[in-house]
Amino acid sequence: MNTISIKVILLATAIMGVISSTYAQPADGNSGTNLDQIVGIVGNEVILKSEIELQYQSQGAVAFQGYTEEQAKCLIMEDNLFQKLLINQARIDSVEVSDEQVDGELDRRMRFFVDQIGSERKLEEYYGKSILEIKSEFREMIENQLLVQKMRAKTTENIAVTPADVKAYFAGIPIDSLPYINSEIEIAHIVKKPPISQEERERIKTRLAELRKRIVNGEDFGLLAYMYSEDPGSAKQNGELGPVERGALVPEFEGVAFNLKGDQVSEIIETQYGYHIMQLIERIGERVNVRHILLTPQVSSVDLKNAREYLDSIQQVMLTDTLTFDEAAEKFSDDEETRMTGGKMINPQTGSTRFEPTQIDPMLLFSIDKMKVGQISEPVLMRTDDGKEAYRLIKLIKRTNPHRASLKQDYQKLQAAALEEKQSHAITKWIAKKQGDTYIKIGPAYSDCTFTSSWNGLE
Repeated sequence: MNTISIKVILLATAIMGVISSTYAQPADGNSGTNLDQIVGIVGNEVILKSEIELQYQSQGAVAFQGYTEEQAKCLIMEDNLFQKLLINQARIDSVEVSDEQVDGELDRRMRFFVDQIGSERKLEEYYGKSILEIKSEFREMIENQLLVQKMRAKTTENIAVTPADVKAYFAGIPIDSLPYINSEIEIAHIVKKPPISQEERERIKTRLAELRKRIVNGEDFGLLAYMYSEDPGSAKQNGELGPVERGALVPEFEGVAFNLKGDQVSEIIETQYGYHIMQLIERIGERVNVRHILLTPQVSSVDLKNAREYLDSIQQVMLTDTLTFDEAAEKFSDDEETRMTGGKMINPQTGSTRFEPTQIDPMLLFSIDKMKVGQISEPVLMRTDDGKEAYRLIKLIKRTNPHRASLKQDYQKLQAAALEEKQSHAITKWIAKKQGDTYIKIGPAYSDCTFTSSWNGLE
């Protein structure tokens, strides 16, 4: 891996906040102050030894293959010098991020960490701190990362690439260095979600009302949640969700959760997931912990069969060339996210319409495995994001074989790479200009590093 690639990884890591250990260590972690020595100064910003050490511990084995520990830490040091230069210049230029932006990013990070570890309670136990304390420690780091993002974008906002630039970029890549592109697939679908019958809704509500009555009459809510709740995440915890902040729950559920008092059992609540009853465990300020029982109405076999036949009839019309797939998606699909774009599915990992096979649900991948490009499948059974059964028609728009990058097949990827290279050159020029105008001091521990830029600055 070359130095440019390493720098890109480091910057992306800093911006996305993957290196959480930099500012939040577990209760039994070794985060002693003996590491907190200043090893660099950029303007009014300082770089601590602890920052370098913890970033290396977090990323060393993955990102620095082929580098010695000393070389890896030099790369991390240079990345920190660059970030501090951006932050220092942002302060000078009065570039700011709002409290709302910081709070929003804090909440997003907390949700990510909670999802990874299982619950807020487990996260608090792991770090030996409350969620509020963890967020307080993260706040400065996230504000700085948002400033880095904003300042970096400011330095490259007027940069664009033309088709000629892309062609020149591609021509400059040696043939034996052309990247290998995995197979990619583009898919569109038309989804039909069968309605839940009124009879099924009433059946679920009656069953839930019976459970509520048993709880009111003295039976243990947690035990009944463990036995009957259809929320796989909380049922094993006796229905307990763990402390959550306002805004983290669906509105209908949250509105009731924050108004419960004592050990009161709520009336039946309907959400997109089904029907719930809940009981308050604890509320502290804008955080609430409740236990709940979820029962989910099921689609009847008759309604499921009707959905399949409905899509089958649409498929037959499309086969006569009187209706295109794009038109059918807009008119008939129940998937609001894709219906206005011809049913094209978006890869959540990249934001593009292309998927590598490993990024596709295995059942969907199995469905398209034998399809030809342009072919429309028969109705295929699926599960929606809320776990309900539905049917869909699938169209295979494009499939590429594994290949060396080519201008014709991979123009968008090459365009992005050419733009990134052009932006990198602009940033390098920006660094050189600002280095000469900024006080920069590198401590003895890193003074012998071989950096890609000159970090002499004003001393």
